[in-house]
Amino acid sequence: MEIILYLSIALVAIAFTVLVIYVAKTLTAVQRTLNNVANTMEGLNKQMDGLTRETTELLHRTNQLADDIQEKSKSLNTVFDSVKDLGGSLSGLNQSIRKVSNSVAKTTEEQSDTIAQTVQWGNVIIDLYTKWKAKKAAEQKKTDLNC
Repeated sequence: MEIILYLSIALVAIAFTVLVIYVAKTLTAVQRTLNNVANTMEGLNKQMDGLTRETTELLHRTNQLADDIQEKSKSLNTVFDSVKDLGGSLSGLNQSIRKVSNSVAKTTEEQSDTIAQTVQWGNVIIDLYTKWKAKKAAEQKKTDLNC
């Protein structure tokens, strides 16, 4: 019976040794996994720092661009106001030209008979002048031949 007791103790010692070996292997594997996770987290932390820095720079540049666009937009407002004023001036000029054209057309219509008579009298005067000039030239020729 004593031998069974020694064998039982030996069996328990062997089982405990096997258990300790497997627990040690498991803990070693867990330690490697945790080291890998720590390295990955460290790399991720560095990437996040770089990403944060780039995002901050991008945000700063975006703000500068927005300010620049706002300034340029303000300067363009004066151009648009000038164009609007120019459009109003051109509209006024067009209305004035229309009024003058209408007035001239109306006056021309009203005085068309007078203009026609003036043209006829002008033609008569031109004919008389031409005849008088021809007559004078003929008299001059006659005088030159007699001399």
